[in-house]
Amino acid sequence: MVEYLEIEFIELGDDFLKAKMPVNEKTVQPLRMLNGGASLALCECVGSMAANLVFDRTKFVALGLDLNGNHLRPVMEGDWVYAIAKPHHIGATTQVWEIKIENQAGQLVHISRLTMAVKNR
Repeated sequence: MVEYLEIEFIELGDDFLKAKMPVNEKTVQPLRMLNGGASLALCECVGSMAANLVFDRTKFVALGLDLNGNHLRPVMEGDWVYAIAKPHHIGATTQVWEIKIENQAGQLVHISRLTMAVKNR
């Protein structure tokens, strides 16, 4: 999905992971605006990657349990969107992440919450 949607991870901080995605023919709906499903896919990809970066991947894996989101503002084809995942809870068996998508002007476009299950490998 990351490759297909052309998602690029661009920044990793102590408490966040940031990625960008083009709004193009792969990510728009018929009105040439960012598709809500593409927003959710971006959130799932960034949140899942972030969740799996917080522990030893040879011992554990984080798997998605629940994803919900709100679409707040349209983004037209030709623009880019930026997703930032930040943790609300990092536990031994679950994690909860908030992922915000902004447009190029820094305006909030979408917000999601992702719950992950942490399992032994």
